[in-house]
Amino acid sequence: MEAIIRLTIFLSVLALMVGWEVARPKRQPRYNRWQRWPANLGIVVIDTLVTRLLVPAGVVGAALWAQQQGVGLFNMLQVPAWLAVVASFMVLDIAIYWQHRAFHRIPVLWRLHRVHHADPDFDVTTGLRFHPIEIVLSLGIKAAVAVALGAPVLAIIIFEVVLNACSLFNHGNVALPPKLEKAVRKVLITQELHRIHHSSVKTETNSNYGFSVSWWDHLFNSYTGQPQAGSDNVDIGLTDYRDASLTTKLWGLLRIPFG
Repeated sequence: MEAIIRLTIFLSVLALMVGWEVARPKRQPRYNRWQRWPANLGIVVIDTLVTRLLVPAGVVGAALWAQQQGVGLFNMLQVPAWLAVVASFMVLDIAIYWQHRAFHRIPVLWRLHRVHHADPDFDVTTGLRFHPIEIVLSLGIKAAVAVALGAPVLAIIIFEVVLNACSLFNHGNVALPPKLEKAVRKVLITQELHRIHHSSVKTETNSNYGFSVSWWDHLFNSYTGQPQAGSDNVDIGLTDYRDASLTTKLWGLLRIPFG
């Protein structure tokens, strides 16, 4: 049931964002969808197969195991269920913020994460474009946090749904109306904010690490509100990765960490 719920919401948000991009695109892309999407969507298929083979139970399975064994903070403390869910969600979100920051700052992890940033364009499929090894490492980190917390299964399901939906949303080649965007960015990472994170300017790439809320970037001093080149002129991608055979082809994406 959990997998069906997640898949249904994922496909619904994906369809909504694709429709929005087609109707009101923010930027003119370097490459058309047929040149980029087969690789970006193809790597999702590989990611899914790899995680199902290596860690079939996923983070939900780790949370269930912790519950059965009585390990983890919230499995040992008597706290209201709603508090355990909310607290687990917040801690997991902070953990993903720091995971993201680590993948930028630690060279061996950046080798993996640059698959995501080497996309020469910025659209909803960019939010799906991660190397399989990064996906497995991320799953391991989330599972470890879930076990340490004794996070309720409901918190894990809500977190995974929100994380995936926000990644699709804030990678969209779209823009909210300026007044609405100004209000929304006080809580959520918007397309305008996350586009800065995909800038080829290193100081901008190393900012705006949040995937869902923008609070952690403010709190941990990694927030950039405006790009140097202006919203419409952000140079997307990595300067060292402009070869289309690497950045727009599935085999190229898989090779990037080892180049």
